[in-house]
Amino acid sequence: SPFAPFIAEEIFLNLNTVTKNEGSESIHLVDYPSIRYHDKDLEKKMDIAQRVVYLTRSMRAKSNLKVRQPLQKIIVAVDKEKRDAINYMKDVVLDEVNIKELEALEDDSSIVSKSAKANFKAIGPKFGKLVKPLAACISKFTKDEIAELELKGSIRIELDDDHVDLSIEDVEIVSTEIEGWVVESEEGITVAIDSELTEDLIAEGISRELVNRIQNMRKESGFEVMDRIDIGLSADDKFYSYVDKFEDYIKTETLAVSITDSKIENGIEQPVEIGDYTGVLTISKR
Repeated sequence: SPFAPFIAEEIFLNLNTVTKNEGSESIHLVDYPSIRYHDKDLEKKMDIAQRVVYLTRSMRAKSNLKVRQPLQKIIVAVDKEKRDAINYMKDVVLDEVNIKELEALEDDSSIVSKSAKANFKAIGPKFGKLVKPLAACISKFTKDEIAELELKGSIRIELDDDHVDLSIEDVEIVSTEIEGWVVESEEGITVAIDSELTEDLIAEGISRELVNRIQNMRKESGFEVMDRIDIGLSADDKFYSYVDKFEDYIKTETLAVSITDSKIENGIEQPVEIGDYTGVLTISKR
């Protein structure tokens, strides 16, 4: 009610006239409800899911992969507690990011290749004459040593019959992505998305975009919500073949009776451009 006072008031009056649950004459005279149920475990799970969704959307934007374009797979590498949360919230995450499969892993070794090198600005003042042999030792770090350093924030190594304690600030970890995947990490969560687009995924993405254009045309043309329509798409064979593959989906979403590969006479016409494909879209009310 504070940010939508008039519609909130109308809804309140319409409901309360029947239920009479509230003694107040206006919603603006009713006390804020007190919290009766608080599921902290669910809130933690949702927080982790939201961070994965945020990171994935950011990666999509940087890679020019539109949200309406479905992707095949997302891999999330987290510790066990977060992994349980990801598996619990899997359906929510997949729905939000428009990706078909999700796999939660214990570590990111299978989605990124990592190597280590010395951070000379950090180790120079701390280790003096040991810098050169120390740098050589760091460059030979194994996958397990890098994982230990990332997990614990420090590592003890043997050097010249002595031991040296290194912190995470002393080492630069270089990550190389797997070809065809986009990978990013943030606050202990590593997300990789498969950026390869198959013909089926491209067709589904184009169909989703086309549904959006048709719905906007319906709205701009003043059609009623339940009006049935016919759709015409004048385009090259490739563009139309993608649309034809998802014809049933498009019909269901737009309440279309038919989709043809030519303009509809006396229909509402609009040029359409989706990715590399262009055409002329027409719709007509039944």
